[in-house]
Amino acid sequence: MTAEAVPAKRTFSQKMLDGVEKIGNKVPHPVMIFLILIGLIIVLSAIFAAMQVQVTYEVTEPPPVAAEESYPGGTYEPSLDVAPEQLYDTDVETHTETTKIESLLTADGIRFIFTSAVTNFTNFGVVGVILVAMVGVGLAEQAGLIGALIRKLVAVSPKWSLTFIIVLLGILSSVASDAGYLVLIPLGAVAFLSVGRHPLAGLAAAFAAVGATFGVNVIITPIDGIVTEVTNESAHLVDPTRTIGLTANLYFGIASTIFLAFLITFITEKFIEPRLGRYEPIGNGGPHDATQLPTPDDTAEPEIDQAAESRGLRFALGGFLAVLGILLLLTVPPSGILRNPETGSLVEDSPLMDGLIFIIMLIFLVCGVCYGAGAGSLKGSAAAMEAITKTFAGLGGLIFMLLVIAQFIAYFNYTNMATIAAVKMADGLESANIGPLWLLVGFIVVTLILDIIIPGVIPKWAIFAPVFVPLFLRLGVAPQTVLAAYRVGDSPMNVVTPLMVYLPFIVLLAQRYKKAAGVGTVVSLMIPYTLIISLAWILFFVAWYLLGIPLGPGAPVELP
Repeated sequence: MTAEAVPAKRTFSQKMLDGVEKIGNKVPHPVMIFLILIGLIIVLSAIFAAMQVQVTYEVTEPPPVAAEESYPGGTYEPSLDVAPEQLYDTDVETHTETTKIESLLTADGIRFIFTSAVTNFTNFGVVGVILVAMVGVGLAEQAGLIGALIRKLVAVSPKWSLTFIIVLLGILSSVASDAGYLVLIPLGAVAFLSVGRHPLAGLAAAFAAVGATFGVNVIITPIDGIVTEVTNESAHLVDPTRTIGLTANLYFGIASTIFLAFLITFITEKFIEPRLGRYEPIGNGGPHDATQLPTPDDTAEPEIDQAAESRGLRFALGGFLAVLGILLLLTVPPSGILRNPETGSLVEDSPLMDGLIFIIMLIFLVCGVCYGAGAGSLKGSAAAMEAITKTFAGLGGLIFMLLVIAQFIAYFNYTNMATIAAVKMADGLESANIGPLWLLVGFIVVTLILDIIIPGVIPKWAIFAPVFVPLFLRLGVAPQTVLAAYRVGDSPMNVVTPLMVYLPFIVLLAQRYKKAAGVGTVVSLMIPYTLIISLAWILFFVAWYLLGIPLGPGAPVELP
């Protein structure tokens, strides 16, 4: 007979986060929350429009591109035919705009509500991203490849390094755009579960790595090309000869990646895991549900056939090398099909980068089929189709939620509330009579706040760059320093804002391990990451600025 374990005493911060979770999980279902927000937006838009709220500001963005409508395949939805030299032109221009609040209760607003529902959903990019990626990822998971890869990762990695490896991969995943949300976050949960650690801690660590650090990497990413061009055009408002390159933040990005990887690892192991405690799946009489995934303590799980798993992994490696060989044939030659047809670049506006989600789907699909054939977990095409169908069946609730979220975002954008809020905050910061360093810190804080309502990297920078790049240039601060400050403020709030488009997906993942999990569960897990990363990264930036370390090759923090 064994004595019952005495629960550890909860600290004040743990009790506070438990309270956040309880309150958050008592709010209505996320669909109802967004329906309430839609009603609020409609009412506020009418009030602000009646007050004639408007702002005038300069914005930097790509020029309009001429296109012709076509109707391929007999569809009634037109496509736009654009000349390649226009599509891949990265030039941007600056102009003055006046934006006013648009009411959703006017005749035009009501027409928009009635006529845009379908296009709001079909144009909501995250829907297509999830559906396409989950074809491959879902089949690979059902075939057993994901579990096998996790077991192999755990077997070859020292126990102490598992968190760091997952976090580092999450930060680096920004090169593949949104793929990290769909691949690495589920893998983080399963990896922790496979070694007896709490899966929600693995989920939180991977989510923080992917979402809260999106602006930095150790290599140049597709986003870098866009924000660099916007920065240059904004700098030309003051100095037409002032230009920065793609590598202007490279050193800062590499250092930030390493710093944040250790920081997120520390937060996970010192704050998140102690709060969550020991994980008890439902199979052991515990309160959670992980019946769909392997658990180290669940005796109901069948034993793993090591020979079949090893054979399946060899087959999967063969499939991966085959896909990789095809990709190399399409990218390595100077005239490769997946290169930018105008510049030959593999990064800037290239079909390779635009097709990353499809490539990831293809890799997981081929590797999953090959693993299933080798391990015997997929017997024939019917089994493969059943695996994909099972995956899509589990996405029904998420798709409906995204339908509602798409309407909310479309209505919010129609009213112009986010743009006006951003310009008002920027004007207030610009008028503050403080020194360059404190102004940079204030700029980071304003960016953090604005990220709650505009999570995207590019929309915020298109509004902020024409205001702050010229302002800081007049104060002797280089454009690359302003861009580095923007990177610091752009991402940490991503993991707690309700407007994060992948939040419903993260909640759905959490519910696989804790039936009662909701938005409050995820937000309470991520608050420590947001607070600590924001503060530590700001201090890291301040130290970098004061030490005068170049931000990249030939990119000093201050003007020479």
